[in-house]
Amino acid sequence: MTPTLRLASLQGIGFAVLATACFATLDTTTRHVSAGLSVLVALWFRYAIQAVITTVAVWPGRGRRILQTQHPRFQLARGMLLFACSILAFLSLKYMPVGEFTAISLLAPLVITLLAAWLLKEKIRPLRWLLVLGGFVGTLIIIRPGSQHLDWTVLLLLMLVGTNSGFQLLTSKMAKTEDPITTHFYTGWIGTAMASLLLPFVWEMPADWTVWLQLLLMGVLASIGHFLLILAYGRTPAATLTPYLYTQIGFAVLGGWVVFNHLPDPWTFAGMGLVALCGALGAWLTVRESRIAVQAAQT
Repeated sequence: MTPTLRLASLQGIGFAVLATACFATLDTTTRHVSAGLSVLVALWFRYAIQAVITTVAVWPGRGRRILQTQHPRFQLARGMLLFACSILAFLSLKYMPVGEFTAISLLAPLVITLLAAWLLKEKIRPLRWLLVLGGFVGTLIIIRPGSQHLDWTVLLLLMLVGTNSGFQLLTSKMAKTEDPITTHFYTGWIGTAMASLLLPFVWEMPADWTVWLQLLLMGVLASIGHFLLILAYGRTPAATLTPYLYTQIGFAVLGGWVVFNHLPDPWTFAGMGLVALCGALGAWLTVRESRIAVQAAQT
């Protein structure tokens, strides 16, 4: 790897870690806001602010070109999937601590392995199956019988993992042909449009200026986090970045401790660590397999 490529890779990793900090702070703020405000009202503000910030940032340089897409149906489907993910995440955060929520939701890369074997008929190595099993064991430790997390909210999280896996698979497919900035633009406005359809039925005025400030912070954090991820993936391969995305668990635990004075118990910490370890090792295995394939092609 040349010094220029190495620098770009390090920049990408830095952007990815900063993005996870934004998302963990977003989740912490969401949990705090949802205690006293309708989930759908909070969701509308989150998407509307993100859509406006994105438009203001990219329209002057691109104009109508930002609307050009080869697959409008994929853009609509991706926006709807992310909106569904957001609803499930907001509802889950209303009842579950941020750290535990983050650890379970980051099962998505492991679930994608299962989907690749089932839907795409890809051959999965035994080590990958072991990592998938380890990730699910970690989740069972977090939601183990006798813990305060084993209730109906787990169903919300499992639905979120499945929906997020589909979202990531579609995003990976679209990345080959679509401009990521255009995709980000459509995602924000599709989410805003869908939330606007529901808003008249659930509207309530935020109580005071602190709630307004938190809603604004949610939109800003979502915008910055997604832009940082775009910058990260533009500099570093996805498989290389994935292990660093699990730093979000650490930021989420820190946020839960600072804001809610909540720390997971030792068993929950162990389960969270197992999920992160299996996910990171899965990404490392992807990098290793890619390098072997490149070396084989060059010989």
